[in-house]
Amino acid sequence: MTLAPKTSDIAIEPAPVSPRSLGARLRTWFFTGLVIFGPVAVTVYIAWWFIDTVDNWVKPLLPARFWPDSYLPFHVPGFGVVIALVGLTLLGFLAANIAGRTLVRIGEALLDRTPVVRGIYKSVKQIFETVFSQSGTQFRKVGLVEFPVKGSWSIVFITAEPAAAVAGVLPPGDMTSVFLPCTPNPTTGFYFFIPTSDVIELPMTPEDAVKLIVSAGVVQPEGQAALAAMAQAARQEQALEAIGQQGRAAE
Repeated sequence: MTLAPKTSDIAIEPAPVSPRSLGARLRTWFFTGLVIFGPVAVTVYIAWWFIDTVDNWVKPLLPARFWPDSYLPFHVPGFGVVIALVGLTLLGFLAANIAGRTLVRIGEALLDRTPVVRGIYKSVKQIFETVFSQSGTQFRKVGLVEFPVKGSWSIVFITAEPAAAVAGVLPPGDMTSVFLPCTPNPTTGFYFFIPTSDVIELPMTPEDAVKLIVSAGVVQPEGQAALAAMAQAARQEQALEAIGQQGRAAE
């Protein structure tokens, strides 16, 4: 009697892989080149636009004899940026002295007496102090809040404690003001006050948070450590909430 060969004894040859068509390869090469070139092109365009804008702002403030374009047969970009950096640094140095602070106070007092200008100046100054302050904590911390519905979590920027005029009418307890940006435009969003205990602070830099928000989750923080902490904090929050509900139901 002839025994049938075992399946394991039969050599199974892999199916031949059909070569990719020339069109598919060209399409792959095109998108690969686009992914490589696109970010570089956008970065160069934005940098060139910024340099050209600053040059056009600074150029009318200096006599033509100080510009290298007057002596060279080609345009030298970025000279205005250098002048602006030196000028702003010198202005900050002068403002740090007693005489400089006195002049700044006099200038602010004059602006404060101007009906329309004073509102614009104060608002713009507060924005600049909030964004560029080196000692403040505004927009330097990232948190997680349960929004817009229970069980869903959103990334927020932790700003500061409410002002005294606002804190006086809020419910008793520690409150924190947060800014919740929208995707993909983080310059718009929601600003609201929330109990401090409801905000989960994340070990994530504001830069990584902005990347995550703008890309709608496509660009993840490096190392995934921030996202892991975020998920763990959300799970712990949900577990504590479930325990609290069980305790209230038992009562």
